Amino acid sequence: MAVTVREIPSYENYGRCVQVTNGEIEAYITVDLGPRIIRYGFVGGTNIMFNDIARDCSNAGPEFDRHYFKGAQWFIYGGHRLWVSPESMPESYYPDRDPVEYRVTEQGAVFTPKPQTENGYQFEIEVAMCADKNEMQVLHRVKNIAEQPREFAVWALTVLGKNGLEIIPQNTHDTGLLANRYFSVWPYADMQDPRFYFGSRYLTLRQDPSMPQAFKIGLDNQKGTGIYAIEDTVFIKRYAPNHPNGCYADNGMSYETYTNNHFLELETLGELKKVAPGETIEHTERWELRKNPGTPDARDEAAIDAFVRQVTE
Repeated sequence: MAVTVREIPSYENYGRCVQVTNGEIEAYITVDLGPRIIRYGFVGGTNIMFNDIARDCSNAGPEFDRHYFKGAQWFIYGGHRLWVSPESMPESYYPDRDPVEYRVTEQGAVFTPKPQTENGYQFEIEVAMCADKNEMQVLHRVKNIAEQPREFAVWALTVLGKNGLEIIPQNTHDTGLLANRYFSVWPYADMQDPRFYFGSRYLTLRQDPSMPQAFKIGLDNQKGTGIYAIEDTVFIKRYAPNHPNGCYADNGMSYETYTNNHFLELETLGELKKVAPGETIEHTERWELRKNPGTPDARDEAAIDAFVRQVTE
């Protein structure tokens, strides 16, 4: 197999996209807006990404008018996006509706949106697909284009489709008398939410279209892995956290997850760093697709463990 890259004139209602494929899996990246990795899946198979075709998820208001321009509006669009952490309003919600420049590489492409002059950031996403495996690397770069040093972390958010199951392995290393796991819980998260399961070795979170209440937690995911089973596909997202030595936002979290009635997000964060003017920091994720052998019971620890071993070994 070889990796091929081509521009397609239209996908759904997102306009032009760039398709990167090795013949087995494919990714579509928007270039009339965003960028977003708006489709990822097996060729001809399920798109694991949430696509906000109706544009139901957006933010706007007086603070957007003052910070950006009158009538500014941010849309989630769906798919995978790049942000910086800590989150703030309206700075995080940059209205990225302009065309995106891109250049083709041997294994994919590099996507460079318009600079965020109001916020002092220049984003860049590079997609590199393996020719002989169902894997893809997503490299995120953020440059400080402000005139003063900034402290921030690269934040990669993958917005996934409905009715899936997320599985997060818990830390299992022995720290003796000290804690070996840390969690952050957002104010709106109910820890008795029926979508959420806190097991001894795994956490699970279900996306349920009938439950609009938002839920979000973070953790120091030392295994650097998150899994999402949706329809006939399993998505495995990996990164390289630096726990316990690295400094992370949101009380030391390198992995966060959020859900509502529209989607579920697998979010990873790079280290929180002081970034000089003109300096660029990076954060890399490795994505893999597997065929779903059968989504396990979200509260059956033995079944979850057998499933994880089957799709990751």
